[in-house]
Amino acid sequence: MSPTLCTRRSFLKRGLIGGALATTLPAFLDRTLLRVDAAEAAMLTQRPHGKDAPILIVMQLAGGNDGLNSFIPLENDHYRRARPRLGLVEKTALNLEGNLGLHENLDGLKALYDDGLLSLVQGVGYPNPNRSHFRATEIWHSARPEADPGSNGWLGRYFDNQCQGMAPETGISLTNQPPQAFDGEGSMGITFRNPQKFDFDDDIDIMSGASINMPGPGRRVDLDDPLAFLERSHLDAVVSSDHLHDVLKKQAAPGGFPKNKLGNDLSLVARMIAGGMSTRVYYVSQGGYDTHANQVGSHARLMRELGDSLKSFWAEMKRQGNEERVCMLVFSEFGRRVSENSSGGTDHGAAAPAMVLGGGFKGGVHGSLPDLAPEKLFRGDLQHNLDFRQLYATVLREHMSVNPKGILEKDWKSLKI
Repeated sequence: MSPTLCTRRSFLKRGLIGGALATTLPAFLDRTLLRVDAAEAAMLTQRPHGKDAPILIVMQLAGGNDGLNSFIPLENDHYRRARPRLGLVEKTALNLEGNLGLHENLDGLKALYDDGLLSLVQGVGYPNPNRSHFRATEIWHSARPEADPGSNGWLGRYFDNQCQGMAPETGISLTNQPPQAFDGEGSMGITFRNPQKFDFDDDIDIMSGASINMPGPGRRVDLDDPLAFLERSHLDAVVSSDHLHDVLKKQAAPGGFPKNKLGNDLSLVARMIAGGMSTRVYYVSQGGYDTHANQVGSHARLMRELGDSLKSFWAEMKRQGNEERVCMLVFSEFGRRVSENSSGGTDHGAAAPAMVLGGGFKGGVHGSLPDLAPEKLFRGDLQHNLDFRQLYATVLREHMSVNPKGILEKDWKSLKI
């Protein structure tokens, strides 16, 4: 028997592609089917294992986290006057340093700070801030505040520049939709919510509950050989599905993670890292931060989920010996207004704190909190004093060991973190 007909799955896969294309491209069928098998064999034997390569985890606090009630400016009269009901006080806050405190439910994050794993970066934003969730998210994902909304993503440009020829699992997003940050010139990245649904059915050979991230409109789709592009995308999905399930079968879920969405997602990331996936970038999201009304209770719950999940994740990284290898960047598309509103909440703002976690960075507080004095605000918002692209450049240059200029299109200086 020919080695190219060694499995029922391979036979069905060839039959599906052959049947779908026979009426339109008959002259290329023999070449196509041979290339499908040859490509699959090459991927199975030449997969990059990446057991020593750096890993970046990007986490979005979606909806606009209230940075002032996460990292509290204690003994600040402007803060107290702007938030007579929502303002948090020194007796309940967890002290970091100076007059800065943490929300009382972030005791897990406080433990990471005490261990030197948390770098808090104050006053992060960009010129001419936008208060729309959609546009602000596009700006953070594209790293192009001045560009049109269809602009591709900063991580997609990283994949294009640094990961050509690697499997799509180089980028994995645990979200409902592929993040724009992954959008590049070529196909790169996997998006799924439930790993059990990331699979190919042997009978019909189609993927369910997941997607291989494809180039967006106007991106490169190998116009000189569209058939090859189809073959590659199909094979990428099959091989990535098999590899992911193989890794997860061998890696039991670590204990101690909170039983919520963020805890489950970070537990899954920890399993994939332990299993030696070739993934360079993971993307996760915690939603619910659009706290226009009744903020106290909902924000407290989110802070508990965030702090406890991060503490569990980094305890697992320490157990694995991956504290130095992994870096986590945590951001929100914008902060909240300085003043509380009449509904017991806060409205869309601008500048906000961001976090970098990992053993390869200096712990502590970096940058300064923007001035809360009313005359120093811009339309009621904090004004940024650090551009978020400096944060991206720092992570790319110092952790991922790549020149960020080709990705961020400017030689942004690294932050001293």
